[in-house]
Amino acid sequence: MQLVVARIGRAHGIKGEVTVEVRTDEPELRLGPGAVLATEPAGAGPLTIETGRVHSGRLLLRFEGVRDRTAAEALRNTLLIAEVDPAELPEDPEEFYDHQLMDLDVVLADGTAVGRITEITHLPSQDLFIVERPDGSEVMIPFVEEIVTEIDLAEQRAVITPPPGLIDASQAVIASARDEAGDDEAPAAGKDD
Repeated sequence: MQLVVARIGRAHGIKGEVTVEVRTDEPELRLGPGAVLATEPAGAGPLTIETGRVHSGRLLLRFEGVRDRTAAEALRNTLLIAEVDPAELPEDPEEFYDHQLMDLDVVLADGTAVGRITEITHLPSQDLFIVERPDGSEVMIPFVEEIVTEIDLAEQRAVITPPPGLIDASQAVIASARDEAGDDEAPAAGKDD
């Protein structure tokens, strides 16, 4: 099975290095020297990682055969794809691969069905489950432990405790409200005569 493990960013320097947006929790395993990765678009690869280093908090990679800034810049926005055994599990039991989470039933703690995970979106701050509701609508669920309280792969379900308004907008709680009586009686600006 193929998993997207990174996206190539802009060129760094003049010797063929590129910045990389990491999309795996195991970059040392998937993005180490010698790793051969398929690409999307396919015509850009396969690419073999020659060197890797961290610079200013970003992973920089150099690929075999990519020796200058022009060649590196031509790879911008290319997805790097690793071949992974579908039975392989992450080392940390609290981590999951996307393919393990796809199609899980999403339920509330009381067992009420919410929908099914149809997509996982990876954002810089957090991951989101795109959940298709029984009526065909979609809802986005942040994949954070305060909301997603349990992933049960044996039962093929994700248990959530959403804040008011996440699932049903009519239950949203207004975070701040003005004093309605005070709105009509705002003090006038200026000097008293």
